[in-house]
Amino acid sequence: MLGLGIAQFTEFGDADRHFFGRCFDRGAPGPYHARAMGNPLRDRRPLAELAGQGQIIEITEKVGDFARLAGIVERDLAALDPDKLPRNWRDSAVTGRLVFGFMDAQKQVAVLEGEVAATVEAVCQRCLEPFRLNLCSELHLLPVVSGDSALADDGFADDGLEVWELEDDTVCPADIVEESLIMAIPLSAMHDSGETCRNFDAEASDASQTTRPFAALKSQLDENR
Repeated sequence: MLGLGIAQFTEFGDADRHFFGRCFDRGAPGPYHARAMGNPLRDRRPLAELAGQGQIIEITEKVGDFARLAGIVERDLAALDPDKLPRNWRDSAVTGRLVFGFMDAQKQVAVLEGEVAATVEAVCQRCLEPFRLNLCSELHLLPVVSGDSALADDGFADDGLEVWELEDDTVCPADIVEESLIMAIPLSAMHDSGETCRNFDAEASDASQTTRPFAALKSQLDENR
């Protein structure tokens, strides 16, 4: 290739002889090591930047990757006898897709669309047996900085968007994924049929006396938002 040897490809030579200089973003001759790329799901970035780039995030995570979600599941499972405790429950998949963009042609109003899903281990509050609970949340969000009510009052919520308050103009997508899944947890998780729940027909029990471990946790989360 143009008479260039291997050595001329691996080292660019003196700065006055070659355009790139002797080294390419490293301090000495040798193999080039690319810098580690960030995780778009975990990185905190300006909302306008995510929307401007039309950022799309494919989610392939585990329940254990989300500390608050895993903590809620763990506290619920603590009611089980050790021999009934599901194994490897932290490895259950969290999947989904997030799409950032703009609502308006002027690119002033950022929106987030997508869906997230997970299967978590839970304790049926009717029969007190473990079961797998499917969680799913559709996202149609209008993120706004807390205290800035202008966007929320502009009628965008009428387009089916849910106002989602942010502490500042940056966002960590993983936080939205985690909170959406937490809010999808029912106040009282139960089997949905008598085929799997031995007490499915026991409707005479007072619902107010049913243990509801998720209720207090969800209430606390609402207060902290």
